[in-house]
Amino acid sequence: MKEVLTFDFCKMSIYDHYLIVVINEGIDITPSHNDVLVEVTEKHFADRPFVYITHRVNSYSVDPQIYFETSKIENLKGFAVVSSNYKAKVNAKIEQMFFKKPFQIFTELDEAVSWAGDLLKK
Repeated sequence: MKEVLTFDFCKMSIYDHYLIVVINEGIDITPSHNDVLVEVTEKHFADRPFVYITHRVNSYSVDPQIYFETSKIENLKGFAVVSSNYKAKVNAKIEQMFFKKPFQIFTELDEAVSWAGDLLKK
């Protein structure tokens, strides 16, 4: 791990080719939160492709409109949701329809990390 960033709504763990984000309990993720993601990715992944992994250990809501903007991050090659919660997985299936790049749902974090590695090798 290169760095851990803590914000008022989440914790981001930055790795060489992916980041793992844990959103805080009860947060409503809106497009304004995407501005933070863009800043972080411009700083840490400006010159290389990466995958965004959200580890959904807490309950929170996501405005699906956020994915239209997130999809515009050129070097973002994929998005993974990790959760063992049925409701979170159902919500992720809906969110998946708004994202125009590879988007996978996993139960285990290591599965998502492995998928990210495979995706970036393509």
